[in-house]
Amino acid sequence: MMKKNPSSSGLVYSTDAGRMCPECRKPMAGCICRQVQALPKSDGWVRVSRESKGRGGKTVTLVKGLALDALALAQLGKQLKAACGSGGTVKDGVIEVQGDHCEVVMQALQKQGHAVKRAGG
Repeated sequence: MMKKNPSSSGLVYSTDAGRMCPECRKPMAGCICRQVQALPKSDGWVRVSRESKGRGGKTVTLVKGLALDALALAQLGKQLKAACGSGGTVKDGVIEVQGDHCEVVMQALQKQGHAVKRAGG
């Protein structure tokens, strides 16, 4: 009889805690292995740009170059969306705010002490 490897199977979702981390088997909110990951490298500049390519003509404001962990990045994204009165998301270390809000985003980031540059014209 073959024994199961405990790391290859296990709880993926709990109705009590929600999504579970596959590595440490803790709820995603209290995951210890995600917190250990290194921060992304940054040159010290936060770049704010406007993009509409591949979005059906809709414009979004992109914020790149923040050396923050995933939770801090999500929190900052929430603050920026609230400051702009708009929706958006955080994907792959980039904050996307719906609409052309480059100036508002730049001012909000400067108030928080980030070195901000306008990128892409």
